[in-house]
Amino acid sequence: MAALMFLPFVIAKYGLKIPSNSALLCYTFLSFPLITFFWCMFESLRYTSVLNTGALYTLVPAITAVYALIINREFTSKSRIFWLLTGTVGALWVVFRGSFESFISLDLNHGDLVFLVGCLFLGLYNPLIKRFYKGEPMVLMTFWVLLLGSVLLFLLSIPNIAHINWIDIENDVYLGVVYLSFFSTLITFFIINYSTVRIGATKVSAYGFLTPLFVISISIVAGIDSFEFIIFPGMLLILSATIFIQRNDKHITNAIERDT
Repeated sequence: MAALMFLPFVIAKYGLKIPSNSALLCYTFLSFPLITFFWCMFESLRYTSVLNTGALYTLVPAITAVYALIINREFTSKSRIFWLLTGTVGALWVVFRGSFESFISLDLNHGDLVFLVGCLFLGLYNPLIKRFYKGEPMVLMTFWVLLLGSVLLFLLSIPNIAHINWIDIENDVYLGVVYLSFFSTLITFFIINYSTVRIGATKVSAYGFLTPLFVISISIVAGIDSFEFIIFPGMLLILSATIFIQRNDKHITNAIERDT
């Protein structure tokens, strides 16, 4: 659906030109970490809680930094490592509402392990964007990654599609799919792709520390949740880590810097 939403804009601005075989191979390879993460996320939530997945998701920036070092030779200074750890601690603080007992009682089950595998694959996405980007318009790269990813997901879903009663699915579910397709997929991944080739995979991934803050803030505004002072130290840690990670670090060099 996200690819279909993007299609009219792509045709109007660039025409519908099939990329070269090598480009299609790169885009397919790029889509693989995404569909693996999506599958692991939905599969894991059948067996575990949102709290557990939220806690494990805080590991993605650190995982991305390791991949960026290996794939892009994007070296990380001791200072940035410190702030990555600080952001992880802050995000965990917010997720567990400052309760150390809740944190240590995190008992990893089958669903948690599945989601952890998904996080390991998601951490690959940003470094691979930096590695495969050849200077093409980012709109085209985003479109083809989404389209080829949807083809792969469709192939994986063939055994189950015939058993789904589409008519009985509530309208709210379809509305939710439309929202996720446009904002959480189309817009989000365009921004991720655009930003990664300009500021690096680690910096982009570090913004993920802000996710718990956004979730809490939206929940408070929507009246679903209330502010608890206990999460304030975690918020400060997250904001501090995000700010310092985004600062230019003279000790960090990227050996494969591209002209974007």
